[in-house]
Amino acid sequence: MGRDLLYRRRLLAVRLRSLAIFFAVIGPGIITANVDNDAGGIAVYSVAGANFGYRLLWVLIPTMIALIVIQEMCARMGVVTSKGLADLIRENFRVKVTVWMMLALVITNAANTASEFAGLAAAGEILGVTRYLVVPACALLVWVLVVKGTYRGVEKAFLFACLIYLAYPISGFLAPNLKWGEVFHQTIMPSIDLNTAFLIMIISVIGTTIAPWMQFYLQASVVEKGTRLEQYPWGRLEVILGCVIAIVIAFFITVACGATIFTTGERITDAAQAAVALRPLAGRFASLLFAIGLFNASLFAASILPLSTSLAVCEGIGWERGVDRTFREAREFYLLYTMLIVVGAAVVLLPGISTAHLLKIMIISQFLNGLLLPVLLILMLRLINNRNLMEKHVNSRLYNFIAWGTAIGVGLLSIALAIITLFFPSPG
Repeated sequence: MGRDLLYRRRLLAVRLRSLAIFFAVIGPGIITANVDNDAGGIAVYSVAGANFGYRLLWVLIPTMIALIVIQEMCARMGVVTSKGLADLIRENFRVKVTVWMMLALVITNAANTASEFAGLAAAGEILGVTRYLVVPACALLVWVLVVKGTYRGVEKAFLFACLIYLAYPISGFLAPNLKWGEVFHQTIMPSIDLNTAFLIMIISVIGTTIAPWMQFYLQASVVEKGTRLEQYPWGRLEVILGCVIAIVIAFFITVACGATIFTTGERITDAAQAAVALRPLAGRFASLLFAIGLFNASLFAASILPLSTSLAVCEGIGWERGVDRTFREAREFYLLYTMLIVVGAAVVLLPGISTAHLLKIMIISQFLNGLLLPVLLILMLRLINNRNLMEKHVNSRLYNFIAWGTAIGVGLLSIALAIITLFFPSPG
């Protein structure tokens, strides 16, 4: 009896220690994966559900696998080397490669940041608040959060923002006439229509999931958090959990629009239209939750995109960076972060800026993403298989097979998506 009690106490102590380690490393993986469900991502999933019903749900399975593989490699490199991705690229490849990559990243993320403020403006107007109040207020909020905050404080705020994504599963469950049998059938049984709109939508769903900024931000966050090698099994679990949660959110966005808007025959082109269209179909509460989700996602991404860009550029050049640094210690880091927020917000507030103009900005950013991502994935695979750098923590043969297949596949899809968005800007 005494031995049994001692065994139970030891088992409880081990479990509590494991739980403590998990909560110590939680943050980078969940935040990075979830912020990918930004205004652009929500728009794609909304259009997929509204225009094609449940028929694209199966695409989310390979999308999740691709996301997990690439995110895990970044996290592992951060833990083993204690360096960010931009640092490793600068140290292991030519300076010219680093300079061009940083330049492309700044231009791409400046355009992406503008599109996030456009999402904030659209969500604010649905909620009855003018963009001329919402956009400046949110720009100031995200600036103060990072410039005046600490890494732990900023991370807690971002994790709280992740919780608000629960608005989408609730919206999905509130959808009338939801047929779960059909939902699960379409999720596990692939179906393809050989027409341009359907194929474009498949590429859009996969291609918008993995963006260059995500890899820089995740690895920099892992390094700044100080995750140690012995903690990494729990860090890996956190990365996988974040990817799964992000895809679950995408699943429910698609389901909510598929169960409602698709049944009416109405066609939409963005997430704001989806929120408005849900009101007479699923009720005002579901529509409100959808709009709140869009607002949260846009605000979340408007914080992360400039932050990830500033971290990557300062790493690549060798400047001081990090949220825990003071403005005086990391002046270039904070100035770049401020510039990206100001430019992103100003573009949306300029007189004469229409939805068509904002759409062009999103097209340009997507085109640059499509060009940058394949190059970045190849550099990542060369780095993670460098034994001088990673020692015994290089990819296994099986993992390399999966990783190279994922990198090539995602790279080709990103290029295809870049070309498609340039010539066919409205998927579906």
